Formats: sequence, C-alpha cells, structure tokens
Amino acid sequence: MKSRSFVITSTIVAKSSFLYRAFLDSAMHSEFTGSPATIDNRIGGTFTAWDGYISGEILELEKNRRIRQRWRTTEFSDTDEDSLLEIAFTEDAGKTTIRLTHSNLPKGTEGDYKQGWKEFYFAPLKEYVKKKTTHERKRG
Repeated sequence: MKSRSFVITSTIVAKSSFLYRAFLDSAMHSEFTGSPATIDNRIGGTFTAWDGYISGEILELEKNRRIRQRWRTTEFSDTDEDSLLEIAFTEDAGKTTIRLTHSNLPKGTEGDYKQGWKEFYFAPLKEYVKKKTTHERKRG
C-alpha cells in the first residue's frame, strides 16, 4: 500500500526552545490544546494527547530542533500501521518555523489530519504564545 503523507509549516513569534517544550511537556501541551496530554518526553517514551485520541512513541529527539514520533489515533484500524510524525523547528530573528511532516497515514485520511494539525495545534499554539507573551510583558 502506498504511503500517504503531507508537509505543513507555520511560523510563530517564539523561541524554538519554547515551542519544542510545548510539544513535549504534558502540562504545556494540555494547556495550549485545551485537552489532557501525558508525555514521557524521552526517546522510547510514550505519549497520549486529546484525552487518549492520539497515542504513540517518541523515536528521536534533537533538543529544540526536531521531534520524531510513531503516531496514531483511535480512528486507525487495527490493521493500520502507525504513522510517522516529524516536527522540525527552525528559529530565526525571534520567530520559529515549525515544519511538520506526517507520513504513512491510512489511505484517504491525509486531508483530515492536515486540517486537524492546522485547527487543533497551530492555531491554538499561536494563541497560547500570544497569551504567554502578553502575560510576561505585563509582569515584566
């Protein structure tokens, strides 16, 4: 069966270290998505997000630069292989571009997952960063 994949990018006004942590820290991930996440943030560690809808295993980590995971949702069938997710962070002049590559998805699902990343991750992450930045300015 042919592998199905997509690549999307988003640029956020934040340090790569902050965004990297947001994907790997249970509390931050839960806060920015608005849904429970549990993340054992080490190579070989497992994770769940969206109250168990998403689960997987961390395959590779390059601090503040790249996360690679085995990834699936409860919508995958028992015969579907895990998909592969790579999140790369490139920081430049106070902004970070996140390049998300999602591959080996079940046939016909790539459009839904692509939209899901935009709607349920990138959009709330941008709002979370704005809120945290505004809060820090008010405190400082």
